[in-house]
Amino acid sequence: MKYGYARVSTRHQDLDGQIRQLENEQCKKIYYEKITGTKNDRPEFQKLIQKIQTGDTLVVTKLDRFARSTQDALNTIKLLFEKGVRINVLNLGIIENTSTGRLIFTIFSAFADFERDLIVERTQEGKELAKQKPGYREGRPKKFSKQQLALAMNLLETNSYTQVEKMTGISKSTLTRCKRKHERLLNKK
Repeated sequence: MKYGYARVSTRHQDLDGQIRQLENEQCKKIYYEKITGTKNDRPEFQKLIQKIQTGDTLVVTKLDRFARSTQDALNTIKLLFEKGVRINVLNLGIIENTSTGRLIFTIFSAFADFERDLIVERTQEGKELAKQKPGYREGRPKKFSKQQLALAMNLLETNSYTQVEKMTGISKSTLTRCKRKHERLLNKK
């Protein structure tokens, strides 16, 4: 039987492209999840590893969907080869359980690891450069200005949270947090 495995790193990324590719490869059962590859705990992948057996084929679209590091990839492929499972990485081809196949897989896994490390380095460099710019703030930018929040606080004096939410587009939870903060500031004076 052909099994497929698809993974994206965040909830906002799209799995559809990978799933379509696996369906085009006639995978009978496709396991998928939205979880970072750097985590050991990939429940769907673990279910797949438990289910797959001798004579089956595991299909993944890319090597970086398969494992979180070179060592993880080597351990996983060793386990699958011991079970008698074939591995097809669509952008590389079938990984053979031969000396040459294992060598090629190791080299490509190391390159995938290297690429991940470069991405982390570039991200860190970008953050360091951004920190040097005036006005830099870490984290997500504020969605509402101080003036918008002040207006919302004024509206809360004569309207309900639901009404203010409808008028301003500011959620009830944000209004509640802002009001608590506003009251704490007033109490300190």
